[in-house]
Amino acid sequence: MAERWVKVASEVGLHARPAAQFVEAASTAAGDVTLAKGDSSPVSAKSILAVMGLDVRNGDEIVISSDGEDAETVLDRLVEIASTA
Repeated sequence: MAERWVKVASEVGLHARPAAQFVEAASTAAGDVTLAKGDSSPVSAKSILAVMGLDVRNGDEIVISSDGEDAETVLDRLVEIASTA
């Protein structure tokens, strides 16, 4: 399983449009993709409700994990979304 740590740069965190983009990109993955903030349990990054439920805000550090043969490509895209202001 591949994993990346990212500091969220979006002013609104992972809410509204950034969350929708994040979930849309995660949904293209062949395998599981999870997202965690701090000590929280990982949630499915393919669920808009789960992603928004984490209440990820600007400056929060998140952990994105993915498995499957396209994991690195999916993580690259998710990191790009989370780290773009």
